[in-house]
Amino acid sequence: MDSLSSTLVAFNFLFFLFRSAAAIDSLTAQNPFLSDGLSLVSRNGNFELGFFSPGPPGDRYLGIWFKNRRGPTSVWVANRQTPINDSSGVLVMNVTTGNLTLYSQNFTANVWSARLLRKVPNGVLQLLDTGNLVLRKGEDLDPQNYSWQSFDYPTDTLLPGMKLGWDLRNNIDRSLSAWKNPNDPSPGNLSWRMELHEYPESIMWKGSQEYFRHGPWNGVRVTSRPLGIAPILNFNFVSNEDEVYYQYSVVNKSHTVMVVLNQSNYMRIMYLWSASERHWRVYTSLPRDFCDNYALCGPYGYCDIRVTPSCKCLDGFKPRSPDSWKAGEFADGCERNKPMNCRDEIGFAPFNQLKLPDTKHTWVNRSMNLEECKAECSRNCSCMACANTNISGSGSGCALWIGDLIDLKLIPDAGQDLYVRMLASELVKHREAHETERLNHKVKIALVGIATGLVLAILFIGVYIFKRRSTFKDDHEKIEAKDLELPLFDLSLINSATNNFSLNNKLGEGGFGPVYKGKLTNGQDIAVKRLSQSSGQGMNEFKNEVILIAKLQHRNLVKLLGCCIQGDEKMLVYEYMPNKSLDFFIFDRTQRLLLDWSKRYCIICGIARGLVYLHQDSRLRIIHRDLKASNVLLDMDMNPKISDFGLARTCGGDQTEGHTIRVVGTYGYMAPEYAFDGQFSIKSDVFSYGILLLEIISGKRSRGFCHLNDQNLIGYAWRLWKEGHPEELIDDAIRETCISTEVLRCINISLLCVQQHPNDRPTMASVVMMLGCEIPLLQPKQPGFFAENEASAMGGGSSKDKSTSTNELTITLPDPR
Repeated sequence: MDSLSSTLVAFNFLFFLFRSAAAIDSLTAQNPFLSDGLSLVSRNGNFELGFFSPGPPGDRYLGIWFKNRRGPTSVWVANRQTPINDSSGVLVMNVTTGNLTLYSQNFTANVWSARLLRKVPNGVLQLLDTGNLVLRKGEDLDPQNYSWQSFDYPTDTLLPGMKLGWDLRNNIDRSLSAWKNPNDPSPGNLSWRMELHEYPESIMWKGSQEYFRHGPWNGVRVTSRPLGIAPILNFNFVSNEDEVYYQYSVVNKSHTVMVVLNQSNYMRIMYLWSASERHWRVYTSLPRDFCDNYALCGPYGYCDIRVTPSCKCLDGFKPRSPDSWKAGEFADGCERNKPMNCRDEIGFAPFNQLKLPDTKHTWVNRSMNLEECKAECSRNCSCMACANTNISGSGSGCALWIGDLIDLKLIPDAGQDLYVRMLASELVKHREAHETERLNHKVKIALVGIATGLVLAILFIGVYIFKRRSTFKDDHEKIEAKDLELPLFDLSLINSATNNFSLNNKLGEGGFGPVYKGKLTNGQDIAVKRLSQSSGQGMNEFKNEVILIAKLQHRNLVKLLGCCIQGDEKMLVYEYMPNKSLDFFIFDRTQRLLLDWSKRYCIICGIARGLVYLHQDSRLRIIHRDLKASNVLLDMDMNPKISDFGLARTCGGDQTEGHTIRVVGTYGYMAPEYAFDGQFSIKSDVFSYGILLLEIISGKRSRGFCHLNDQNLIGYAWRLWKEGHPEELIDDAIRETCISTEVLRCINISLLCVQQHPNDRPTMASVVMMLGCEIPLLQPKQPGFFAENEASAMGGGSSKDKSTSTNELTITLPDPR
């Protein structure tokens, strides 16, 4: 080894000289070594191969990363389970065989080696501009002739051109597994791989449990993907005797894209590089919503995110355990209304726009048409459903499902037709119901056409009138139209969208007034907050919310689409949030199970980023004053959006605080200095965030909390912290699966946020840094033990006036939106 070490020194010196002249992208027979401190750079400078330390400085890994990119840039790691604990690492390409070996400690320790498909004497190891590290013979650039390539052994990242699936000739499983945490690239329990069923599909796993299923390829797309998703990519699926894989490519070659498994939030995230902003943006993520949880509704049940409860039985089926379904527990699924045996007369009921069921137990014939497929299914008593394997053109191919239908989801305007085996008597009912629905749909289309014409006519008249009117007056208070900076909706349009404010469209009611779900003529869902004409309160809050939120644009703030100001009507039109509000999940015995720690952590970080924007990054410095779980809405992807700015206050210039004699907000979230003295600041929002953080972690409400001698949730958390048992605060629903270090760090942060004195509390920018980096945290000081029963000792107004938010229940009620 001494001679080899000496040779290495000489080669490294030559390598350094070459590198000083130009970036090197290859190891060759003349230069077969790469030691720690040196690197290969792909020809166009896209990627770099070398040694790096994601966590503790002593742990070194050989990997590939995007060059000159900030953020999550590592795309491949060789020795992900065996770090080198010093800088002695060296990658060696054997000149005779081409073998790739990673050594440490002066070649005494073999850390990692590549599995070659064939020997490559005098080979070339080259880092390509695709991010693929390939071992080839001489100038042979044919991928089929590569002896080894990193694309065959992915870690947590799928790049364009990579294959997720199987090389059956060489028994290579190209699957992904997440990093255990941001500092440890060893495999976590989140993985993504292609399952070699008769009808193959890719599945994400949490350990040994199926977590998310993409659905099989139907000739056009995977059946779980809504239309219009990821238009920047082309998708490809190959299944033959040699290979089964899924692959994507970029439509516009100027785009830089990667798909990463994230252990922290248990998601598959697609990142798009923003050249103008110089950072990675989240483009899409999976799972998209809680209906994506595997087998959520049990056998023969399907999930529809648009309704509550979201689990439904297929027509002709009923809940197997009605009491469980009423309690919101759907895992038992559904059973047939009438038992069916092999001799019964049967038919096939079409169910549209579905993600096809789990394909574990399927039979496939790609040459059959649909009628032949149904006939084949009818001859097999165990066949429960059938579908085309290819939906392009008029459809072709046949897939039969043997046994129960598992993991169905309704995907409006996408999905696929599934034909379910049913008794002839049940089939008649299904057809009658289907025909009635079709007839109603035609009538609705006709009525919508007529109504649209009327609405457009009224809208033109309304626009003309509004152009003639520059202001409106109500309760002797005035709002200038020019101040709104957002569209004005005509009342007739809102009437049509909400079905004349039908009770069926009503989402809830708060101090502001009722809230309705609506649908605009372009198909966009909206939520309409209507100022109650009988309410003596709300006008100031209406003005405040319109003028404030019209100026705000952030992914973690609810988006105001416009308002309606016409006669006595004052309405706000918001984007519709299908996953309701945060309190609907964390305080409900059943729904909390759908928010695992990874999702809760994403929500915690998202709320923090939204507050940073309000406090320092927006055009106005804004103090929310009513941050609570019911004022955090969740979009389709469970991303949090702060809502309800009716009580918010602005500060000018560098001002960060203010004073009021009218204390408004919600007990349980108020900072002590605000509740007692009317002193509000960005630090009073920080206090509310700390309370919200404790609620998310514990699943317990701050308001009305009682536990033994602890008068409130803050006191309970503080006692556990002082006694050295903060883990007892963790919600039972996440206790077994959460990352304990992350949760304990969040408890520490929450207690820093609720300290008695505002100056001791961190800013939200500091909170975001503490959440995203492993920096040491301070020990919290005594928190502000403000409890609801202390309100009786406060002067200046009734407790009722002070203990309720003016618009406490606006659009954050536990009903669908």
